[in-house]
Amino acid sequence: MTTEADLSTPSRPAEGRAPSPGSAPAVLQVVPRLVSGGVERGTVEVTAALAAAGWRAYVASAGGPMVEEVERAGGVHLTLPVAAKNPLVMWRNVARIEAEIRRHRIDIVHARSRAPAWSTWAAARRGGTHFVTTFHNAYGAGNALRRLYNSAMAKGERVIAISDFVADYARTVYGVEPARLRVIPRGVDVTRFDPADVAPERVAQLAAEWRLPPERGRVVLLPGRLTRWKGQLDLIEAAARLGPRTDLLFLLVGSGADRPEYTREIEETIARHRLGDRVRLLPACRDMPAAFLLADLVVSASTRPEGFGRVIVEAQAMGRPVVATDHGGARETVIPGETGWLAPPGDVPALAAAIEAALDRPAEARAALAARAIEHVRRDFTTELMCARTLAVYRELVPAPAVAPGAP
Repeated sequence: MTTEADLSTPSRPAEGRAPSPGSAPAVLQVVPRLVSGGVERGTVEVTAALAAAGWRAYVASAGGPMVEEVERAGGVHLTLPVAAKNPLVMWRNVARIEAEIRRHRIDIVHARSRAPAWSTWAAARRGGTHFVTTFHNAYGAGNALRRLYNSAMAKGERVIAISDFVADYARTVYGVEPARLRVIPRGVDVTRFDPADVAPERVAQLAAEWRLPPERGRVVLLPGRLTRWKGQLDLIEAAARLGPRTDLLFLLVGSGADRPEYTREIEETIARHRLGDRVRLLPACRDMPAAFLLADLVVSASTRPEGFGRVIVEAQAMGRPVVATDHGGARETVIPGETGWLAPPGDVPALAAAIEAALDRPAEARAALAARAIEHVRRDFTTELMCARTLAVYRELVPAPAVAPGAP
């Protein structure tokens, strides 16, 4: 029976455990589903790094289109109902995950989401294996039940935070000691997000697909799913404040299929301000490198702090200036005045002023900013760095195998 003490203590280290004789050490990453998103992308990237380094890589999820990517990266996918939040299913998952730990001789279990973390933590304790978690955000803890639910992420022998902002939250709210805490920022694939590698034809094709006018002026891009806290309404209000400037085109790019009421509110706000010719609502884009090159400025107007903010870093990797809200991970990824601008969250006049300041810089200053932004990302926020730092955490717990050529 699980006791209150069990729920408040970190995973017990599997001290002295070494890989099974004759086999490389194995890591099992656990995510709810492999559909899309930064968590899933990071899981695939770490899978590839593990395989390249001579480890055995496993991923457990309820499935999804990215399963094929896990397998192409050299990993083995295990289909389990780990997306479930039903307490009975979560309890049954303990035995399922423990069986996989024993069957595949797993040395480290890495939980990347809260719901599967509870089952994974209990299974790791039963299976006598190491347990690692990743805090992907400063999860809301408005009541005791929510705080208990979130606390699974604080139970790892090692707790990875994706930014200093998230690490501070894990320390102060959930009491994660510095000895267990590691900060590993998310990484961007700079081979994909490389302005030199995007042919002009890709940009022209995307502009045609979006039916953008040839004389469109300056393009301001806000990528992100259509959800209120992403700040689309604030950007529309900022566009209205910049009304006299008819040389600007604002593009809101992201899926809103699951939020029809909010989508309608966006459309009504555009119509109310008579901005139909200057603000476009567009579906999610599969070619984001081309979308960034199509833009003159990229905006992240989130009204609540983001743990990291991948869009901000991807845009800088493409040499684009960014305007982001001044909180959360953005404070660590934007260098104000050098790679972008920060505006107080929810402050529409300040957002409008930052957009205007960014767009009004002379061509020479824009080119210098682009170079600084690209160098900034390649120095601090690459996929290669993220994977190397993650494998270093694994090596703290389990002896490393012989490293394959080209491995992190």
